[in-house]
Amino acid sequence: MASNGTADFATSILALFMLVLVPLAGAGEAPGTGGRNAADKADSPYLVLISIDGFSWDYMSIYPTPALDRIAASGIRAESMRPVFPSLTFPNHYSIATGLYPSEHGIVHNHFPDEAREAWYHLWDRSSVENGRWYGGEPVWVTAENNGLVSAAYYFVGTEAAIQGVPPSHWHSFDASVPGSDRVERVIDWLRWPEDRRPHLVTLYFEHVDTAGHDFGRGSPQLAEAVAEVDGDIGRLLDAIDELGLDDEVYVLVVSDHGQTNYVEPEASFVLRDHIDPAGLEIVAGGAYAWIYQEQPDRERALAIRDAINEGWTNGRAVLRDEAPAEWRVGDSHRYPEIFVVPEPGHGVVTEHEDLDRLKKGDHGWDPSSKAMHGVFLAAGPALPQGLTIGEVSAVEIYPLMVELLQLEAPAPAPGRDRLRTLVIRDE
Repeated sequence: MASNGTADFATSILALFMLVLVPLAGAGEAPGTGGRNAADKADSPYLVLISIDGFSWDYMSIYPTPALDRIAASGIRAESMRPVFPSLTFPNHYSIATGLYPSEHGIVHNHFPDEAREAWYHLWDRSSVENGRWYGGEPVWVTAENNGLVSAAYYFVGTEAAIQGVPPSHWHSFDASVPGSDRVERVIDWLRWPEDRRPHLVTLYFEHVDTAGHDFGRGSPQLAEAVAEVDGDIGRLLDAIDELGLDDEVYVLVVSDHGQTNYVEPEASFVLRDHIDPAGLEIVAGGAYAWIYQEQPDRERALAIRDAINEGWTNGRAVLRDEAPAEWRVGDSHRYPEIFVVPEPGHGVVTEHEDLDRLKKGDHGWDPSSKAMHGVFLAAGPALPQGLTIGEVSAVEIYPLMVELLQLEAPAPAPGRDRLRTLVIRDE
């Protein structure tokens, strides 16, 4: 039997071994890489995908953002990034991750039913967000894992589920109380790991700008503070990448899922109860939108509801699912409602009068054709041009670019979604 000193030493070594090798909270052995990069992928580049929720397309011209300016100067910057419909967090993050529209990948909203209308997905419900059955398509971390590259996520929609049976090698359950600085430190930690275990794809998410925009609105000092905080965290990550000597191997992409604008007159929002009988309806209303599901689909009643809403309403409109504009790409999925109610940007719609008190100062969810709903796209790295400004890009164009940068094998993107990749990849 070993002496106490030897035993203590052995215990310490074992504890260190477990600290290094055991996956992070929420992670575990699963199909994919199992936390080890394939031997033939040693020369693959690295990519850090950063999402700043609610960061509007024009914030960089309004607020000091030295870190984001640094990325733009050394890489590319789009004039704006147009979100998919609806301009909400969950559908847009998952479209960025997959290159698919919500009607194709299934995450059509932050709250929605399955096709049979027997179960609902809710963004706050752990059993929803961690259940891979809700998620269609193949997100980029699954593509990476299937190509032999370890992936890690400090939050991103879909990373808490095993999609196609494959989760990221390392992931965290969302917890808004974790400071952005702690998230960045973990990402830096991952980039310090030995090459055989170092994640080649990392996602990093900040909700702080979106929260401040909702609670205090555009132009508020609280929003300015949130922008400065997140930009500072990103700056520390960029410095660490340089200090680790990885600047010639790491791509940094910055996206936002949507923009943000203030309500014109929240108290003047359209109240559905004043115009329709909600009996037999499931209404998902968030101020900037209302989706009306019928418990028993009835087209005649749906037409009557649509007409009752549209009669005399000058700041919005209701449309049936089969009347939705082609650019919304809603298709015929029953995860969508029978009726969409879409106010003009800045105007609101609620179900009941008491809901008026719950409207935030700022919001999103309006039609993506409004520039106010657009977000940002920035990217820098070894194979990208420096200081290039391009026009508007779409959320569904990001996945093909990430696949190219990481040198992954994946199905060819659908027509029209490869434009960003072909525009910015530098020919050798």
